[in-house]
Amino acid sequence: MSEPVDSTEVKSPSYDLSKFQLKRILTNNSVRKSISLLGTFPDLGTDDAIVVFEKNAYRESDVATASSEESPKKPSYFTADLKVDTEFINNIYGSFQVVPTRDLCSVKSTVIYPATEKHIEKYSVSQKYLIRETPDLYQRITLPYLTSSQFSLEWVYNILEHKQETERIVYEDKDPKTGFILLPDLKWDGRNVETLYLLGIVHKRDIKSLRDLDGSHLDLLRNVRQASKDAIAKLYGINPNQLRMYFHYQPSFYHLHVHINPVRNDAPGIWCEKSHMLDTVINNLELMPDYYQRATLPFVLYEGNKLLDLYEQELPIRALTKASDDKEFPDTDSVAVAPPEGFSDEEPEDRQCKRIKLGSPEPKEAESAVQACA
Repeated sequence: MSEPVDSTEVKSPSYDLSKFQLKRILTNNSVRKSISLLGTFPDLGTDDAIVVFEKNAYRESDVATASSEESPKKPSYFTADLKVDTEFINNIYGSFQVVPTRDLCSVKSTVIYPATEKHIEKYSVSQKYLIRETPDLYQRITLPYLTSSQFSLEWVYNILEHKQETERIVYEDKDPKTGFILLPDLKWDGRNVETLYLLGIVHKRDIKSLRDLDGSHLDLLRNVRQASKDAIAKLYGINPNQLRMYFHYQPSFYHLHVHINPVRNDAPGIWCEKSHMLDTVINNLELMPDYYQRATLPFVLYEGNKLLDLYEQELPIRALTKASDDKEFPDTDSVAVAPPEGFSDEEPEDRQCKRIKLGSPEPKEAESAVQACA
């Protein structure tokens, strides 16, 4: 069992969102219905702050209906309080603007203060580049950089030491070697099980990321996998086979943690160049205990990241390079070779006409050819 830790509560600052002063919009995601803003809280100081607004996902109870004799027990769209403005009705189709009750209009907000350059970069729209990190590049470039410039882990230690967010902990295994804390990620509103998003933060403090994992950590990883499934099934009634459990590489903060959400939930960061399934990580270590010390791991860097500049000094990341095989990328002064024809049942003349139209040449050059295709 772990030794008792000082559980003295850490006082948190209070934010008056009405006093937020906007500098600029970092991102406006119409798909996820979220917006990230950069600004300041003049009453707190001059440091930058990030405020994120995100519309909550629908819950099944939000669309509950009741008989004419009774009203739904929980707030619902289908009540007399719903305000409806008709835009148009055409045959079987109708379009409306509706304003539900206040209880259904809440917007989730996240505040980061003070926000560092890394936070601003994370929430900004910018070009992305894929880095193929070899073990050598990790040791020479990535590791020295993250050691000197990673996010502060104080908030993580506050959770592990029960100084903050104790009321948000949904499960804890206190074993110092294989234990972890399970709690909601900031992306989850904590209410809608359909969009459940949990983090499993391990108690061990010497594992930064995938790169540090080896065969000695298998008991820890297996415990996180099984204990999390059991706890989530008991608390939320979700079938363990409906859960996605994965690591990010690179992670947002360098203390080992597992992301957990339902496979039906298109959560942020689940794309293949970012996430590594916990099952796959365990299997890799079972096959080769030092797999992650030997593997080449891809990850994405954003334009403006200083680590990208460090990699650019050794590799042509931003430049569009020409492959060494001249057949694949011929010189501009060489004779152009037409690509092989794909299968088509069109006549040769029809294919030639389509090429002319798709090529969009200047009108004077193509006038006679296009007329012949008409």
